[in-house]
Amino acid sequence: MMMSSGERRANRVRQYRLDRRLSQAELAQRINISRAAISAIEQMRLVPSVATALALAGAFGCTVEALFGGDVEGQEPEWAGPLPRSACRFWQALVGHRVVRYSAADASSFGAAHDGVFQGGEFRLRARYEPERTLVVASCDPASSLLAAEYARTTCFRLLVLSRSSGQALSLLGNGAVHCAGLHYATEATPEENDRAVAAELGAGFRLLHVAQWQEGLALASGSGVKSVGRAVNSRSLRWVGREPGSAARRCLDELRGPRPAPRRIVHGHRGTADAVRNGWADVGVCHRLVAEEAGLAFLPVRKERFELCFPATAEGDPRIEALVRLLRSPECRQLFDELPGIDTRHSGSVRNAH
Repeated sequence: MMMSSGERRANRVRQYRLDRRLSQAELAQRINISRAAISAIEQMRLVPSVATALALAGAFGCTVEALFGGDVEGQEPEWAGPLPRSACRFWQALVGHRVVRYSAADASSFGAAHDGVFQGGEFRLRARYEPERTLVVASCDPASSLLAAEYARTTCFRLLVLSRSSGQALSLLGNGAVHCAGLHYATEATPEENDRAVAAELGAGFRLLHVAQWQEGLALASGSGVKSVGRAVNSRSLRWVGREPGSAARRCLDELRGPRPAPRRIVHGHRGTADAVRNGWADVGVCHRLVAEEAGLAFLPVRKERFELCFPATAEGDPRIEALVRLLRSPECRQLFDELPGIDTRHSGSVRNAH
């Protein structure tokens, strides 16, 4: 591949080098060119020859297209959701070969500073943040903000989390709007449910990254006096709050209640359930143990679930995903999350084929 000096092609050499913790001198030595040449390539002052581009790709274990493919600056960004109709903040990420934008309505749980604002009918970039250095995950993980903070602290990337149920997350992944989708259908009794969901929604060619095993159960007001799941299910006086169809919590709820009608009041997310019970307009609902205890609620465990992140097999060499895998495997990260109630990280960071 030879690029003319006039083209503004994507250049991810610095990104790959930093992700592998290499200095410019170390990389230059590996491919037998000068450190100054590496610096010039990273700053896009020098267009690499075909031989140099191939050598760089070989050193990083990726393709030339992954390093230099795609006109990132020239392409028109796409929106993960509807175009905003009013002033809002937005964030950007490179997903596949597309730059995708996320509005504040999509990004309720983003902790990172926004990349730009939509105001007065114009999109204005606040600061130039490289879209290829942003990893976007759709997930209902209540500890996602902690994971995002650790990811930013220990890598040269940032992690943005869209708060979505398992079904919604898989749909976004299938539409190419996110890099990874979090799901937790699999239990000790039904260990293949995550695989079945991926096959049904997306088909073949996907990987599953194990994040943690967690406890799903019933959240109740601390003074409810209910001491067992059976009593809660059979009570005629308790007011239940439901979850949206397609969520793992809704599956758990339907299995518990059997043929009983679904609750009329529906919330989104584990914290939505906890808020409903804590604020007194419901007595019981299904959610994550961490969320229930942080809200000061009583918790009755129902089952353990395997929370995994699904991503395309073609993205396995993406340095953003590789950085996340390394983080989840690190003793420091495991210790941090093991201190949270209801979370077990013994298999965190393992990757397998979805089948």
